[in-house]
Amino acid sequence: MAVSARSIEAPRRTVVIEGIEPAVDGGRYPIKREVGAVLEVSADIFKDGHDVLVAFLRYRRGGDRTWREAPMRHVDNDRWAGTFTLEATGRHRYTIEALTEPFLSWVTDLEKRHAGGQDLTSALGEGLALIRAAAARASAVDRAPLAAFGDRIERAPAPAAAVAAATDPALAALMTRYLDRTEATWAERELEVIADPERARFAAWYEFFPRSGAALDRSATFKEAAAQLARAAAMGFDVVYLPPIHPIGHAHRKGRNNELVAEPGDPGSPWAIGSADGGYTDVHPDLGTLEDFDRFVEAAHGLGLEVALDFAIQCSPDHPWVREHPEWFFHGPDGTIKYAENPPKKYQDIYPVNFQSDAAPALWEELRRILEFWIGHGVSTFRVDNPHTKPVKFWEWLIGAVKAAHPDVVFLAEAFTRPKMMKVLAKSGFTQSYTYFTWRNTKQELIDYLTEITTAPMAEYFRGNLWPNTPDILHETLQRGGRPAFKTRLVLAATLSSLYGIYSGYELGENVPREPGSEEYLNSEKYEYKARDWDAPGNLVDYVTRINRIRRENRALHLYRNLRFYPADDPNVLFYGKMTPERDNHVFVAVNLDSFATHACQVDVPIAELGIGAGQSYRVHELVSDRWYDWRGARNYVELHPNVEPAQVFVLHR
Repeated sequence: MAVSARSIEAPRRTVVIEGIEPAVDGGRYPIKREVGAVLEVSADIFKDGHDVLVAFLRYRRGGDRTWREAPMRHVDNDRWAGTFTLEATGRHRYTIEALTEPFLSWVTDLEKRHAGGQDLTSALGEGLALIRAAAARASAVDRAPLAAFGDRIERAPAPAAAVAAATDPALAALMTRYLDRTEATWAERELEVIADPERARFAAWYEFFPRSGAALDRSATFKEAAAQLARAAAMGFDVVYLPPIHPIGHAHRKGRNNELVAEPGDPGSPWAIGSADGGYTDVHPDLGTLEDFDRFVEAAHGLGLEVALDFAIQCSPDHPWVREHPEWFFHGPDGTIKYAENPPKKYQDIYPVNFQSDAAPALWEELRRILEFWIGHGVSTFRVDNPHTKPVKFWEWLIGAVKAAHPDVVFLAEAFTRPKMMKVLAKSGFTQSYTYFTWRNTKQELIDYLTEITTAPMAEYFRGNLWPNTPDILHETLQRGGRPAFKTRLVLAATLSSLYGIYSGYELGENVPREPGSEEYLNSEKYEYKARDWDAPGNLVDYVTRINRIRRENRALHLYRNLRFYPADDPNVLFYGKMTPERDNHVFVAVNLDSFATHACQVDVPIAELGIGAGQSYRVHELVSDRWYDWRGARNYVELHPNVEPAQVFVLHR
């Protein structure tokens, strides 16, 4: 088919902008950073011909209408980069503007012509036109200096003098100030970055049941649970996470060790939410009143602790919603509400809610109201139970709505599920996520997995919170490995990621499974009260405290994306390091992954990266044992005894 000349439209000589980084799925989802961070944005920027280009990184916060900008610099091979600082929490937008710089292009061409001995009459005339056009756009203050430069060039006694005036940096600065951007090219889409509070990246979590601690036959109160706050703070934790604190249903209440029938006095699972005493905006009467909870939160804040609440969207058959909003649940053919199932498992004490029924909009709004309620009571961190069983669109809406009003709120996804679902939940807005760390125990498993989650592209949106144990998970490594395994997994969690947590009882080495091959605890706290002796012989309280102090005192361990693994010539020894961007804090960690035998080997220190010569000696301070060592060159010796110290944490000193 012949193409008519009339159908061909001459293209504008636009600039190509592509390959913008960082970006998640081409900009479909926001990237994540923390307030105060300097975000570097890069892109491929080029066009046909040999014109000089300029580019600007444009950015603005949330609902701001006015764009701010920072100049971009040419890196190499048409790659450009620019930075801006995330000065406040919340969503920010960024994009790129690029265009030909006619004046700089003219100057470059003029210098080449002059060096080649060519006649400059025509070229100087083109430059004068550019300068006078800029003067017409300029303010009254700058109009005269621009006109003066034009006069100097026009009246120059010789070509060399004209070129000298044209290349004066002061003229270039004026011309840049009044650059005509009407023909500028903007990137095809705006991208987003969420700036979270620093605790979104660096925090140590401690989970405990506030109802435990008083006795084996009754619930502790919030007032009594304040002792748990003091313990957590003394061990150096930043966040205390509470399982659901709401009234617990009686219908089909689970008994001890998840028995289908509860005995009199069994407290039931806190995740079976709701009774005649109330629902999501109420506290269990055994714990006290809402005012008691407020005092509990105030006490936590006074100790430097954040209180994280569990947000578990599921109801006991006794929850007020069952009576008031039956349309929010799934119904069987006979009209009865369906309880939760994960065949062959059945959860008769729990009703899941229906997020996609005709009544869903009202349900969604009510769930947002619940979060707003607890935010009003001093809670700014939520651990979300099983988010992978709810629609991703719901989380994108809910978290977006809550963080638009409260940008400092943190959401932790308890998503032990398929990798792609874990990733999309993080993309949709979750601040942090549980991980597969619990099931990564060999050297190569740890290297592969931690590299994946702490480097791009995954680290642009995913912050992994490492937990050696939870009330639901007692891994075989802890069951078999005893005290050495508890110390090893603690150090790994606390130093591989800037985010980690433990469930109470870890510091006592609790490791008895319900049955062989099970990851459930025997006499699980999910179904009964616990009264523990925190000073029991062999406890790890001092060890946990020491590791948390090491974390706090070394800024390299505050960062998430700076993890690097280094060679160690023993398959049971993992060696890795972290350093600050300023290179003023270097931490190296050696861990014996074998809980039953001593391992010694050579580890490779990245001396070239550190600016240390091949034969140069240097000192390292081993922080767990508080010992000093003199190392020389790249290869150095470590010896790790599981029953003494299975892990060593070194800080480099010059």
